Amino acid sequence: MADTVNSAATEKEVGQATGAATPANGANAPHHRGFDTRNPMANVHADDQPRLPAFGGEFQPGLWRPIEHRKFANPAPLGLSAFALTTFVLSCVNLNARGVTAPNVAVPLAFGYGGLVQLLAGMWEMAVGNTFGATALSSYGGFWIAYGILLTPNWNILGADGPYSPAETKGDPLMAQSAVGFFLTGWFIFTTILLLCTLRSTVMFFLLFFTLDLAFLMLACGAYATDNGNAEAASKLNQAGGGFGMLAAFLAWYNAFAGIADSSNSFFLIPVFHFPWSEKGREARLAKTASATV
Repeated sequence: MADTVNSAATEKEVGQATGAATPANGANAPHHRGFDTRNPMANVHADDQPRLPAFGGEFQPGLWRPIEHRKFANPAPLGLSAFALTTFVLSCVNLNARGVTAPNVAVPLAFGYGGLVQLLAGMWEMAVGNTFGATALSSYGGFWIAYGILLTPNWNILGADGPYSPAETKGDPLMAQSAVGFFLTGWFIFTTILLLCTLRSTVMFFLLFFTLDLAFLMLACGAYATDNGNAEAASKLNQAGGGFGMLAAFLAWYNAFAGIADSSNSFFLIPVFHFPWSEKGREARLAKTASATV
Protein backbone atom coordinates (compact mmCIF):
# COMPACT_ATOMS: atom_id res chain seq x y z
CA MET A 1 0.00 0.00 0.00
CA ALA A 2 2.85 2.35 0.91
CA ASP A 3 4.52 1.68 -2.44
CA THR A 4 1.31 2.60 -4.25
CA VAL A 5 1.05 5.87 -2.33
CA ASN A 6 4.69 6.74 -2.99
CA SER A 7 4.28 5.93 -6.72
CA ALA A 8 1.22 8.14 -6.95
CA ALA A 9 3.03 10.94 -5.15
CA THR A 10 5.96 10.70 -7.53
CA GLU A 11 3.63 10.78 -10.53
CA LYS A 12 1.91 13.83 -9.06
CA GLU A 13 5.24 15.60 -8.64
CA VAL A 14 6.19 14.82 -12.23
CA GLY A 15 2.84 16.01 -13.48
CA GLN A 16 3.32 19.33 -11.68
CA ALA A 17 6.62 20.00 -13.44
CA THR A 18 5.27 22.86 -15.51
CA GLY A 19 8.45 24.36 -17.03
CA ALA A 20 7.89 26.77 -19.92
CA ALA A 21 8.51 26.04 -23.58
CA THR A 22 11.53 28.33 -23.39
CA PRO A 23 14.22 28.66 -20.72
CA ALA A 24 13.31 32.31 -20.16
CA ASN A 25 10.51 31.55 -17.71
CA GLY A 26 11.65 28.15 -16.53
CA ALA A 27 12.88 29.41 -13.16
CA ASN A 28 9.41 29.06 -11.66
CA ALA A 29 9.27 25.31 -12.28
CA PRO A 30 8.49 23.44 -9.01
CA HIS A 31 10.79 20.94 -7.35
CA HIS A 32 10.37 17.27 -8.18
CA ARG A 33 12.27 14.02 -8.61
CA GLY A 34 10.52 12.81 -11.77
CA PHE A 35 12.83 9.90 -12.64
CA ASP A 36 12.06 6.23 -13.15
CA THR A 37 13.46 4.33 -10.14
CA ARG A 38 13.80 1.21 -12.32
CA ASN A 39 16.68 2.93 -14.07
CA PRO A 40 19.88 2.13 -12.13
CA MET A 41 21.24 5.58 -13.05
CA ALA A 42 18.12 7.40 -11.84
CA ASN A 43 19.58 8.21 -8.43
CA VAL A 44 22.36 10.14 -10.09
CA HIS A 45 19.79 12.76 -11.13
CA ALA A 46 17.38 12.52 -8.21
CA ASP A 47 17.68 15.77 -6.28
CA ASP A 48 15.53 18.62 -5.07
CA GLN A 49 16.52 21.06 -7.79
CA PRO A 50 13.81 22.17 -10.23
CA ARG A 51 13.73 20.33 -13.54
CA LEU A 52 12.27 21.46 -16.84
CA PRO A 53 10.72 19.25 -19.54
CA ALA A 54 12.54 18.25 -22.73
CA PHE A 55 13.32 21.14 -25.05
CA GLY A 56 15.01 21.10 -28.46
CA GLY A 57 16.15 24.69 -28.05
CA GLU A 58 18.42 23.50 -25.25
CA PHE A 59 19.15 20.20 -27.05
CA GLN A 60 17.80 18.38 -24.00
CA PRO A 61 15.77 15.20 -24.71
CA GLY A 62 14.79 14.72 -21.05
CA LEU A 63 14.35 16.60 -17.79
CA TRP A 64 17.02 19.23 -17.24
CA ARG A 65 18.06 21.85 -14.71
CA PRO A 66 17.10 25.49 -15.36
CA ILE A 67 19.85 27.85 -16.46
CA GLU A 68 19.58 30.90 -14.21
CA HIS A 69 22.82 30.08 -12.36
CA ARG A 70 24.77 28.83 -15.36
CA LYS A 71 27.90 30.77 -16.25
CA PHE A 72 27.72 29.79 -19.94
CA ALA A 73 25.19 30.91 -22.51
CA ASN A 74 23.06 28.26 -24.22
CA PRO A 75 25.33 26.79 -26.94
CA ALA A 76 22.60 24.67 -28.58
CA PRO A 77 21.24 27.31 -31.03
CA LEU A 78 24.78 27.96 -32.31
CA GLY A 79 25.40 24.28 -32.97
CA LEU A 80 21.96 23.82 -34.52
CA SER A 81 22.46 26.81 -36.80
CA ALA A 82 25.87 25.57 -37.93
CA PHE A 83 24.39 22.18 -38.69
CA ALA A 84 21.38 23.68 -40.45
CA LEU A 85 23.21 25.93 -42.91
CA THR A 86 25.78 23.33 -43.93
CA THR A 87 23.08 20.69 -44.37
CA PHE A 88 20.93 23.13 -46.34
CA VAL A 89 23.69 23.89 -48.85
CA LEU A 90 24.67 20.24 -49.36
CA SER A 91 21.00 19.26 -49.70
CA CYS A 92 20.56 21.86 -52.44
CA VAL A 93 23.38 20.15 -54.32
CA ASN A 94 21.88 16.69 -53.73
CA LEU A 95 18.57 17.99 -55.07
CA ASN A 96 20.40 19.38 -58.14
CA ALA A 97 18.93 22.81 -57.45
CA ARG A 98 19.50 25.18 -60.37
CA GLY A 99 21.49 22.42 -62.09
CA VAL A 100 24.30 22.38 -59.49
CA THR A 101 25.68 18.87 -59.01
CA ALA A 102 29.23 19.44 -57.66
CA PRO A 103 29.36 19.72 -53.83
CA ASN A 104 32.46 21.96 -53.84
CA VAL A 105 30.62 24.87 -52.21
CA ALA A 106 29.84 22.71 -49.16
CA VAL A 107 33.52 22.11 -48.39
CA PRO A 108 34.34 25.48 -46.76
CA LEU A 109 31.11 25.31 -44.76
CA ALA A 110 31.91 21.74 -43.71
CA PHE A 111 35.28 22.84 -42.37
CA GLY A 112 34.46 26.25 -40.93
CA TYR A 113 30.84 26.39 -39.81
CA GLY A 114 29.28 22.95 -39.69
CA GLY A 115 32.60 21.47 -38.60
CA LEU A 116 34.62 23.80 -36.37
CA VAL A 117 31.81 25.95 -34.97
CA GLN A 118 29.53 22.97 -34.29
CA LEU A 119 32.40 21.09 -32.64
CA LEU A 120 33.01 24.09 -30.36
CA ALA A 121 29.31 24.22 -29.52
CA GLY A 122 29.46 20.55 -28.59
CA MET A 123 32.39 21.19 -26.26
CA TRP A 124 30.47 24.02 -24.61
CA GLU A 125 27.52 21.66 -24.18
CA MET A 126 29.88 19.39 -22.28
CA ALA A 127 30.89 22.32 -20.09
CA VAL A 128 27.26 23.02 -19.14
CA GLY A 129 26.63 19.35 -18.36
CA ASN A 130 24.46 18.36 -21.33
CA THR A 131 25.67 14.89 -22.30
CA PHE A 132 23.25 14.46 -25.20
CA GLY A 133 24.02 17.87 -26.68
CA ALA A 134 27.77 17.37 -26.29
CA THR A 135 27.65 13.96 -27.96
CA ALA A 136 25.38 15.00 -30.83
CA LEU A 137 26.86 18.40 -31.72
CA SER A 138 30.49 17.30 -31.33
CA SER A 139 29.87 14.18 -33.41
CA TYR A 140 28.13 16.02 -36.24
CA GLY A 141 30.86 18.66 -36.13
CA GLY A 142 33.32 15.82 -36.63
CA PHE A 143 31.12 14.47 -39.42
CA TRP A 144 31.29 17.72 -41.35
CA ILE A 145 35.06 17.99 -40.95
CA ALA A 146 35.45 14.39 -42.13
CA TYR A 147 33.06 14.99 -45.03
CA GLY A 148 35.00 18.08 -46.03
CA ILE A 149 38.19 16.01 -46.09
CA LEU A 150 36.38 13.36 -48.12
CA LEU A 151 35.43 15.96 -50.72
CA THR A 152 38.97 17.34 -50.97
CA PRO A 153 40.39 15.45 -54.00
CA ASN A 154 44.02 16.37 -53.49
CA TRP A 155 44.06 14.36 -50.28
CA ASN A 156 43.05 11.20 -52.17
CA ILE A 157 41.08 9.79 -49.25
CA LEU A 158 39.29 7.21 -51.40
CA GLY A 159 42.51 5.99 -53.01
CA ALA A 160 41.52 6.81 -56.58
CA ASP A 161 45.09 7.76 -57.53
CA GLY A 162 47.12 5.89 -54.94
CA PRO A 163 48.95 2.55 -54.84
CA TYR A 164 45.71 0.77 -53.95
CA SER A 165 43.60 2.38 -56.65
CA PRO A 166 40.97 0.23 -58.40
CA ALA A 167 42.81 0.54 -61.72
CA GLU A 168 46.02 -0.99 -60.39
CA THR A 169 44.26 -3.74 -58.46
CA LYS A 170 41.89 -4.44 -61.37
CA GLY A 171 38.91 -3.87 -59.10
CA ASP A 172 35.61 -2.18 -59.64
CA PRO A 173 36.31 1.45 -60.67
CA LEU A 174 33.22 2.50 -58.67
CA MET A 175 34.16 0.71 -55.46
CA ALA A 176 34.89 4.07 -53.84
CA GLN A 177 31.14 4.65 -53.80
CA SER A 178 30.68 1.63 -51.55
CA ALA A 179 33.33 3.08 -49.25
CA VAL A 180 31.29 6.28 -49.05
CA GLY A 181 28.26 4.09 -48.39
CA PHE A 182 30.04 2.53 -45.40
CA PHE A 183 30.79 6.02 -44.12
CA LEU A 184 27.18 7.15 -44.43
CA THR A 185 25.78 3.91 -43.02
CA GLY A 186 27.79 4.41 -39.86
CA TRP A 187 26.26 7.85 -39.44
CA PHE A 188 22.82 6.39 -40.07
CA ILE A 189 23.36 3.95 -37.19
CA PHE A 190 24.63 6.70 -34.89
CA THR A 191 21.70 8.98 -35.73
CA THR A 192 19.26 6.13 -35.03
CA ILE A 193 20.71 5.85 -31.53
CA LEU A 194 20.18 9.57 -30.95
CA LEU A 195 16.69 9.32 -32.45
CA LEU A 196 15.70 6.74 -29.84
CA CYS A 197 16.74 9.19 -27.12
CA THR A 198 14.26 11.80 -28.39
CA LEU A 199 11.14 9.62 -28.23
CA ARG A 200 10.07 11.21 -24.93
CA SER A 201 10.87 14.79 -25.90
CA THR A 202 9.05 17.04 -28.38
CA VAL A 203 7.72 16.52 -31.88
CA MET A 204 10.05 19.08 -33.46
CA PHE A 205 13.10 17.66 -31.70
CA PHE A 206 12.19 14.12 -32.75
CA LEU A 207 11.49 15.11 -36.36
CA LEU A 208 14.92 16.72 -36.64
CA PHE A 209 16.66 13.41 -36.00
CA PHE A 210 14.05 11.38 -37.89
CA THR A 211 14.51 13.33 -41.12
CA LEU A 212 18.29 13.38 -40.69
CA ASP A 213 18.28 9.61 -40.16
CA LEU A 214 16.35 9.10 -43.39
CA ALA A 215 18.72 11.45 -45.23
CA PHE A 216 21.74 9.36 -44.21
CA LEU A 217 19.91 6.17 -45.19
CA MET A 218 18.92 7.47 -48.63
CA LEU A 219 22.40 8.82 -49.37
CA ALA A 220 24.06 5.57 -48.25
CA CYS A 221 21.73 3.54 -50.46
CA GLY A 222 22.44 5.96 -53.33
CA ALA A 223 26.16 5.33 -52.96
CA TYR A 224 25.62 1.56 -53.04
CA ALA A 225 23.36 1.89 -56.08
CA THR A 226 26.09 3.86 -57.88
CA ASP A 227 28.57 1.09 -57.17
CA ASN A 228 26.06 -1.41 -58.58
CA GLY A 229 25.87 0.60 -61.79
CA ASN A 230 22.24 1.64 -61.32
CA ALA A 231 22.60 5.32 -62.08
CA GLU A 232 18.87 6.03 -62.26
CA ALA A 233 18.14 4.57 -58.82
CA ALA A 234 21.20 6.31 -57.39
CA SER A 235 20.00 9.67 -58.70
CA LYS A 236 16.56 9.24 -57.17
CA LEU A 237 17.99 8.08 -53.84
CA ASN A 238 20.40 11.03 -53.71
CA GLN A 239 17.55 13.42 -54.43
CA ALA A 240 15.47 11.76 -51.70
CA GLY A 241 18.43 12.19 -49.36
CA GLY A 242 18.61 15.84 -50.36
CA GLY A 243 14.90 16.26 -49.64
CA PHE A 244 15.13 14.75 -46.17
CA GLY A 245 18.30 16.73 -45.55
CA MET A 246 16.48 19.93 -46.48
CA LEU A 247 13.74 19.10 -43.97
CA ALA A 248 16.36 18.36 -41.31
CA ALA A 249 18.04 21.72 -41.98
CA PHE A 250 14.82 23.69 -41.49
CA LEU A 251 13.91 21.66 -38.40
CA ALA A 252 17.35 22.45 -36.97
CA TRP A 253 16.73 26.16 -37.62
CA TYR A 254 13.28 25.80 -36.03
CA ASN A 255 14.76 24.35 -32.82
CA ALA A 256 17.54 26.94 -32.88
CA PHE A 257 14.98 29.75 -33.07
CA ALA A 258 13.02 28.16 -30.22
CA GLY A 259 16.19 28.28 -28.12
CA ILE A 260 17.01 31.89 -29.01
CA ALA A 261 13.60 33.56 -28.92
CA ASP A 262 12.08 34.73 -25.67
CA SER A 263 9.95 37.65 -24.48
CA SER A 264 12.99 39.96 -24.42
CA ASN A 265 13.83 39.70 -28.13
CA SER A 266 10.80 38.36 -29.98
CA PHE A 267 7.14 39.27 -30.32
CA PHE A 268 6.19 35.60 -30.54
CA LEU A 269 7.36 32.19 -29.40
CA ILE A 270 7.08 29.12 -31.60
CA PRO A 271 5.51 25.89 -30.27
CA VAL A 272 7.59 22.76 -29.78
CA PHE A 273 4.68 20.26 -29.40
CA HIS A 274 5.44 17.91 -26.51
CA PHE A 275 4.59 14.25 -27.04
CA PRO A 276 1.55 13.04 -25.04
CA TRP A 277 3.74 10.52 -23.20
CA SER A 278 6.43 13.07 -22.29
CA GLU A 279 6.66 14.75 -18.88
CA LYS A 280 4.86 17.80 -20.24
CA GLY A 281 2.21 15.60 -21.84
CA ARG A 282 1.65 13.74 -18.56
CA GLU A 283 1.24 17.09 -16.82
CA ALA A 284 -1.40 18.15 -19.33
CA ARG A 285 -3.30 14.86 -18.88
CA LEU A 286 -3.21 15.10 -15.10
CA ALA A 287 -4.36 18.72 -15.24
CA LYS A 288 -7.21 17.78 -17.55
CA THR A 289 -8.23 14.91 -15.30
CA ALA A 290 -8.12 17.15 -12.24
CA SER A 291 -10.28 19.81 -13.91
CA ALA A 292 -12.77 17.16 -15.02
CA THR A 293 -13.18 15.79 -11.52
CA VAL A 294 -13.65 19.18 -9.87
